[in-house]
Amino acid sequence: MSGKVTVLVVDDSAFMRKVVSDLLSEDPDLTVVGTARDGLEAIAKTAQFAPQVVTLDVEMPRMDGLTALKELLRRFRVAVVMVSSLTQDGARTTIEALALGAVDFVAKPSGSLSLDMAKVKEELRHKVKTAARARVACYPAAQPLRRPGGPKPAGGVSRQLVVIGCSTGGPNALHHVLPALPGDLPAGVVVVQHMPAGFTRSLAERLNALSRLRVREAAEGDATEQGTALIAPGGWHLLVGPEGRLSLNQDPPLHGVRPAVDHTLVSAAEVFGRNCVAVIMTGMGYDGARGVTELKRRGGRVIAEHESSCVVYGMPRVVVEMGNADRVVPVDQIAPAVVEMLKA
Repeated sequence: MSGKVTVLVVDDSAFMRKVVSDLLSEDPDLTVVGTARDGLEAIAKTAQFAPQVVTLDVEMPRMDGLTALKELLRRFRVAVVMVSSLTQDGARTTIEALALGAVDFVAKPSGSLSLDMAKVKEELRHKVKTAARARVACYPAAQPLRRPGGPKPAGGVSRQLVVIGCSTGGPNALHHVLPALPGDLPAGVVVVQHMPAGFTRSLAERLNALSRLRVREAAEGDATEQGTALIAPGGWHLLVGPEGRLSLNQDPPLHGVRPAVDHTLVSAAEVFGRNCVAVIMTGMGYDGARGVTELKRRGGRVIAEHESSCVVYGMPRVVVEMGNADRVVPVDQIAPAVVEMLKA
């Protein structure tokens, strides 16, 4: 990527449009090419200015953020960063946007009119720059899925474990993988998605409604169970202890993130060893590389997402380049690969 990243700022508040525009424009690598006050104007301005990234408010008149997102992806395949509120409704809508194909999101610190957006200026700038490098066109949005009929099967003690680690683009990838796994999966599943507090519960609830697995946010003292996926809560590291019992802590971030895949994987390797399968999917950086190395040393197996379906080919790339991937497959082939490995 050369030159400045061009950005269109979309928000129904004139104040927020100015604040976000100023925060971005102060970065020498970013330039705001225009602003829009709603989804309809966002589509028109995207056609006019062809920005690399659109920052998109969730709640707007005439055309809301989700409707605008679908049109922006369908017509322009432009990278979109959602700007959402920290409310429960805001979290649900944000998760839906990520499932549809938004690259990432930034939460307004104090509601729809945040006077303290400067608190998240570095996060905003970083995510906009990352979005400019994302493979939006190569990664179709998750299709709506029917909720499976009937009750979810009862679980049992998990003697095998699947650990899934992901970051940027992860929520969309998880919507391809978890609903494709069978409800009687003979393993417990632990998911570590880089995400702040307040959003992982909504992610778990949405995935639970779409999956044959039981999916919920992990809590202190939970045990891994067959047919159950537990998502590490935002802001907490998740460790796997004896007999698959989980513990949470707020030790300092690792690689700048909490939860960190490495912490979970290293602890899982110690407990499950060769009975553990790691899945490293889309995301920046190298979180998970140390944990995968430890897992391989103990006989575990590793699946890495193929570059062709990654929003950001960072975390899986490191695993592949270190020679630690047993399988390298695109996102729509990860679930079958997991089932196959568990049977081997």
